Amino acid sequence: MKSTIVKIIDTIGIHARPASKITNEASKYKSEIKFIVGGKVANAKSLINLMALGVKVNNKVEIQTIGSDEDQALAAVVQVMKETKLI
Repeated sequence: MKSTIVKIIDTIGIHARPASKITNEASKYKSEIKFIVGGKVANAKSLINLMALGVKVNNKVEIQTIGSDEDQALAAVVQVMKETKLI
């Protein structure tokens, strides 16, 4: 298992457009990818799950990856979050 914690800087939080990009990227990997916020856990391959977290600006999100390509999956998801200016 690999994990990292990121802080959301987008004033809207995780909204539809970046969430869609995250799920598209996450779906490319075999590993399980989870977002954890305030005790709530979401599957990063599910747009509905990500949106249901209700992540706001300044929230800290733990991203966990578990599987054969966990390193690449974690790096790719974090990169997408940087590109969409979430973090």
